[in-house]
Amino acid sequence: MTKYEQAIYRLISRPDMHMTAEQVFSEIRREYPAISKATVYNNLNRLCSAGLIRRVSIEGSPERYDRAVKHDHLVCSRCGKVSDAVFDDMTDALRARLGGAFIAYDFKVFWICPDCRNGSGEDIS
Repeated sequence: MTKYEQAIYRLISRPDMHMTAEQVFSEIRREYPAISKATVYNNLNRLCSAGLIRRVSIEGSPERYDRAVKHDHLVCSRCGKVSDAVFDDMTDALRARLGGAFIAYDFKVFWICPDCRNGSGEDIS
């Protein structure tokens, strides 16, 4: 693994980090000021292809990157914050419903986070 891959992997592997490529670029530049956006994007793609990190896609938002460890997500419909959540594993129920094996599933629950419910969160709607 290159030094850039290692730095990006360490950053993305922190719990509850769901950074966009732009956010990764901004953060990595602190340690490696000469790094280019293309290098960040290429390394993110390599790490995803290797199964070391995963993309989290949310309609209307830039892709985010996350740990490859199995977990689900809560997405605030008002401010866009993404948080980790662990729900009961649905693999067996999905296999039974589909009649066999499947590739993967991505479970996201959309809600209004506590900060937004209390009026202290940023309203981007």
